[in-house]
Amino acid sequence: LRCGPWGGNRGQARYDEFPLAYSRRVIAGLKKESEGRRVPSILFTKGGGPWLEAIAASGCDAVGLDWTVDPALARALVGARVALQGNLDPGALFAPPEAVRGEARRVLDAFGSAPGHVFNLGHGISQHTPVESVAALVDEVRTYSRKLRREKS
Repeated sequence: LRCGPWGGNRGQARYDEFPLAYSRRVIAGLKKESEGRRVPSILFTKGGGPWLEAIAASGCDAVGLDWTVDPALARALVGARVALQGNLDPGALFAPPEAVRGEARRVLDAFGSAPGHVFNLGHGISQHTPVESVAALVDEVRTYSRKLRREKS
């Protein structure tokens, strides 16, 4: 569920009154289970960093973070109430593949090896993104995530 691509451009009162209020209604109406399995919901608001606590209390299971949000601060604000998704700057995918790999590791390190992180871009992907950069990103996230989990065990 996206709270509008620029939902974060509103002031606190306007954010609570419009985008977040409607997002809560949508989340409340979502199917929570299918075939005996939980169906998680993720709420993403571009520029929503100032409202992370309110977003986390909306009823969603995960909060999407754009690339401007510090993962450690986000985790400190929301605790373990929700998972966090994000937050690679999509512009990083225009760098050479090795730089993309470095950025992927930086994001994964920032979130740490604790459960509750879904790797993703911090906003949409451009249609002009080089395919080789996306391939390097996917490969690095898989490889480095496994390494982080092994080190934790």
